[in-house]
Amino acid sequence: MTAVQLWAGVDVGKEHHWVCVVDDHGAVVLSRKFVNDEQQIRGLVSDVDKLGGQVSWTVDLTTVYATLLLTVLADAGKSVRYLAGRQVWQASATYRGGEAKTDAKDARVIADQSRMRGADLPVLHPGDDVITELRMLTAHRTDLVADRTRTINRLRQQLVAVCPALERAAQLTQDRGWVVLLARYQRPKAIRQSGLSRLTRVLADAGA
Repeated sequence: MTAVQLWAGVDVGKEHHWVCVVDDHGAVVLSRKFVNDEQQIRGLVSDVDKLGGQVSWTVDLTTVYATLLLTVLADAGKSVRYLAGRQVWQASATYRGGEAKTDAKDARVIADQSRMRGADLPVLHPGDDVITELRMLTAHRTDLVADRTRTINRLRQQLVAVCPALERAAQLTQDRGWVVLLARYQRPKAIRQSGLSRLTRVLADAGA
């Protein structure tokens, strides 16, 4: 059986990108806005992979706005082609409207042009130094997240030993105010004696 071929076009932005994936008939199978954030990008790559088949990625910018996207795609072993923004603008005139947002239409144009032009588009090769540096930064971030998770788990164990009711009430992973509170008051009695006004002031001063 021949593997299904898909084409993913990304309209690159400063804070957000828009991706559109088309099949070999040019039909849209996915169209989505996503934040220029490592975890969001990795989640998107995973979702596109779940569509099945081989995916060819294409972007319209190679500026600093696309650096993280290109690095994550390279780290995931994806080959990325480049369709210049001017070419996207010229090609978009031949497409009917339909998408409510310009970003969505541009992403579709990028994907469809990649489908039709294929090997005519150049393959991007992000600089090794940039990839190495960003990999170090993202690895450090992963370590910090893991350390935070271990710390919260240890804190929960301590709370269970001191006051199970407080452990059940504390939303340590959802509200940083609890971490601020427990860093200052470790026992229910100390929290009660502090009083509502003082607790409010402590949390407000900490920006919680």
